[in-house]
Amino acid sequence: QSKASSCRKLVLPLKFLGTSQHRIPADANFHSTSISEAEPPRVLITGGLGQLGVGLANLLRKRFGKDNVILSDIRKPPAHVFHSGPFVYANILDYKSLREIVVNHRISWLFHYSALLSAVGEANVSLARDVNITGLHNVLDVAAEYNVRLFVPSTIGAFGPTSPRNPAPDLCIQRPRTIYGVSKVHTELMGETTPSRFSTLQQRTAHSSATSRLAPGSQ
Repeated sequence: QSKASSCRKLVLPLKFLGTSQHRIPADANFHSTSISEAEPPRVLITGGLGQLGVGLANLLRKRFGKDNVILSDIRKPPAHVFHSGPFVYANILDYKSLREIVVNHRISWLFHYSALLSAVGEANVSLARDVNITGLHNVLDVAAEYNVRLFVPSTIGAFGPTSPRNPAPDLCIQRPRTIYGVSKVHTELMGETTPSRFSTLQQRTAHSSATSRLAPGSQ
């Protein structure tokens, strides 16, 4: 416990699930059990045409096979993305459609990247609430209903101007000033209130779900 900042520093194991291909070790273990004990996961990436989705898809396709990793978004994919592997239209605000995708494609892992970032979110706060918060709950509910392993990134945008700096501990006062940051704090708190479904930062290597924070501009 830090007396100066009243925050607790978090010590993470060397191997953890990051969200950028530059942060995931080549020998990272994506399974809590050996891959040889079960068939490769069937992966869905929401918001897949954002800054991280395509890179993550390429990484996972090399590991688990091209046809086992499905990118999704509400935008039309460029030709090179469309021809690189499976792609489907997925609106995270359409709960019925999301369920159908999970069932029809036998999804066992879900990486949830769909979000409105700070500038766009501040220009349309109501839409940002829908996408960033309602969309999260839809994904949480689908993952719980169909026993899907869920990974959701957070962001250092979850910290606010009163958060300690250089370095900012993982657990401390946050108080962000944007709807995007607020929605990511909500995401992290959901991880703490529903630990059996969605793990917190401290628990992300021990459970079947994960959150991790990203640098500005990377999500």
